Amino acid sequence: MAAFVTHEAQEGGGARHETGGARPEHGPEVSGARHAHGPETGEVRHEHGREAGGARRGQVARIREAVILSWRAGPVPLSVTVLCSLVSAALPVASALWTKAVVDTLARPGFAFADVLPPAAGLVVAGMLVAVVPRVGSYARGISDRAAGVLSQDLLFASVERFTGLRRFEDPAFQDRLRLAQQSTAQTPGQVVQGVLECAAGGLTVAGFLASVTTLGPAMLVLVAATAVPVLVAQLRLARHHASMLWKVSPLERREIFYTMLLSGLDAAKELRLFGTGPVLRLRMLAERRASNLQRRGAERRDLLTQGCLSLLAAVVSGVALIWAVNLAAEGAIGVGDVLLLVASVAGTQGAVTRIASAVAGTHRQLLLFDHYLGIIRAEPDLPVPVAGHRELPELRRGIEFRDVWFRYSDDHPWALHGVSVFIPYGQAVALVGRNGSGKSTLVKLLCRFYDPTRGSISWDGTDLRDVRPEDLRERMTVVFQDFMRYEMTAADNIGLGDVTAMGDRPVLESAARLAGVHDTLAALPRGYDTPLTRMFTGDGDGGSEEDGSSDDGVLLSGGQWQRLAIARALIRRGRDLVVLDEPSSGLDPSAEHDVHTRLGEHRAGRTSLLISHRLGAVRSADTILVLSGGTVIEQGTHDELVTGGGEYATLFRLQASGYTDDRQA
Repeated sequence: MAAFVTHEAQEGGGARHETGGARPEHGPEVSGARHAHGPETGEVRHEHGREAGGARRGQVARIREAVILSWRAGPVPLSVTVLCSLVSAALPVASALWTKAVVDTLARPGFAFADVLPPAAGLVVAGMLVAVVPRVGSYARGISDRAAGVLSQDLLFASVERFTGLRRFEDPAFQDRLRLAQQSTAQTPGQVVQGVLECAAGGLTVAGFLASVTTLGPAMLVLVAATAVPVLVAQLRLARHHASMLWKVSPLERREIFYTMLLSGLDAAKELRLFGTGPVLRLRMLAERRASNLQRRGAERRDLLTQGCLSLLAAVVSGVALIWAVNLAAEGAIGVGDVLLLVASVAGTQGAVTRIASAVAGTHRQLLLFDHYLGIIRAEPDLPVPVAGHRELPELRRGIEFRDVWFRYSDDHPWALHGVSVFIPYGQAVALVGRNGSGKSTLVKLLCRFYDPTRGSISWDGTDLRDVRPEDLRERMTVVFQDFMRYEMTAADNIGLGDVTAMGDRPVLESAARLAGVHDTLAALPRGYDTPLTRMFTGDGDGGSEEDGSSDDGVLLSGGQWQRLAIARALIRRGRDLVVLDEPSSGLDPSAEHDVHTRLGEHRAGRTSLLISHRLGAVRSADTILVLSGGTVIEQGTHDELVTGGGEYATLFRLQASGYTDDRQA
C-alpha cells in the first residue's frame, strides 16, 4: 500500500513538464478534482449503475485491502482471531453431533458406560471451548483492531501530508471525504475483517449442519436448507435498506453536530449571547434531529415487520420439523438423537444465516467508509512534486522574480492575479499594499507554493519554484500569516512549532519570544513557558478538580499577545533567506504596533523581506513599495516617490493620515 502511494506521487511529479506553463492550473486541478470527487462519484456508480461483476470485484478488492492492513498491523492477534472464529463456528455442529451420539447411546438397551463416555467427553470439551474460545477471540480481536486503527490512522495522515498545497483543503467535497475517512480509521479495518470471519464462520456452521442431516435422508436436507433461503433474502434486503437509511441520515447528523458545536463552543458564545441567536440555532439543531429520527423510525418499522415475520417463520419451520421428526421416530425410522439433531440443525442454520446477512450488511457499510479512506491514501499530490531529478534550491543571492503571473483559484473564480511582474531583490525590504481583495495574500500563497501560477512563473535566483520540492523552498523562508494559528498547547510548544528542532531548547525559545516582545508575558504565566494556552486541556492533570472538571492552570491570551506569539514562532526559524510578514500588527494597539515594527525592522535589516500591511506608516521605510489593485501592480517606488506621484498609494496614505490630524492641520 505504501509502495502504491509512492508510485502515485512519482507519477504526479513527473508529468508537469508535458504541458508547460498551463499545467499548474489545469493539470493539478483536474487531477485533484478526479481524486477528490471521482471516487465519490465512482462510489455512486458502484452502488447504482455499475455492472454486478465490477461491483463484486470492487468489494473484493476493498476487503483484500482491509485484510492486508490488519495483517500488517498485527499478524499474530489476527491469526488468533481467525482460529477462534473457525473453532467457534464448528462447536455448534460438534455439540449437536455429540449430543445425538449420547442420546442414541442412552436409548440403546443395555448400554455400557464406556459406550457413552467418548461422546460425553466430547460434549464436556465442547462446553469448555465454548466458555474459553470466544473470550480469547474477543481479546485477540481487540488487540488486532487497535493495532489496525493506529496503522490506518498513520497511513491516512501521512497521505494528507503529501498534499503540499491548499487546493484540496479548500474543497468541501474533499473535506467531507476526509472526515468520513477519519471515522473509518478507528474501526473499519477490524470490522471488515470481522464481517468476513462472521460470513466464513456462518457458512462453516451451515455447511456442517447440512452435512450432519444428510444421513437422515434428502427430505430432511431439503427442509433444513429451505429454512435458510427466506432468512438470507430478507436479511440482505433489510441490510440494503438500512445502508440507504444511514446515507440519508449522515448529512442530517453532521449538521446536527455542527449546530451543537456552535451552541456549546467558546468561539460562537459571545455572538450567540449578544445577538440572541441561540434559540434559532437550537431549533435548527432539533429539526435535524427530528428528520434523522423520522428516517430511523421508518427503518425500525421495516426491521420490526421483517424480523417479526422471520421469527414467526422460524417458529413454524421448527415446529413442522419437530412434528415430522417425532412422527418418524414413532415409526422407528430415526432415533431420538436424530430428532434432537434435526431440531438443532434447523435452529443453528437459521441463526447462522442471520449472522451471515448481518455481517454482510455491516461489512458493506464499513466498506463504504473504507472507500473514502482508500480514496485519500491513493490520491495523487495536489501539486506536481518533482521526485527524481528535482533541482536543489540555492541560497538566495540575486532575488525572487514574478514573471507575468496569472492566477485564479478555479475556472469558476475570477482572476485573483493577472499579469503580475515584480522583482524582490536580495537583501532588500519590499512592501506590498493595496485595498482588500487586491491580491496581496494570494501573492504570498504563490510565493510559498501553496498553489502554482495558472500562467507565468516564479523563480528563485532563476530557478522555477515548480522545479524544486515545496519542503526545500519552505525551509528557506519564514512567514507570519495574517490568519495565524492559536495552538491549544503550551506557550513553549506554540513557539517551538515554528522549528521542531528547537522545541526542547529553552534559550532559543526565549530568544525568539524576546525578539517578538512577548517573553515577559510568557514568563509571568502560572507555569511560565509550560503554561497551557487553553481552557480545553490541562497541563498535567492536576490543575483542577476531578469532581467538576475545572482547570485553573490553562490561560487564554489576548489577541495582541497571540499575535506576538505567532511572530515569535516565525522568528525562531533563524537564518532563513526570506522573511514574509503578512499583516504582523493587525491586532495590536498603536504602542505595541510601533514596538513590533521596530523589532521586526531590526530583525529584517540586511535580509530579503516582504511586508504586507494596510497600515502604510509601517511600510514607509521599505526599499520598494508595490501597490496592487484588482490583481495587478499599478504603482512601484519608495514612499516619497509614491506620495509625490499622487496615485493610489498617495490617496490611501492621505486617507489614513487624515485620521491623525485635526481640521486645521488638514
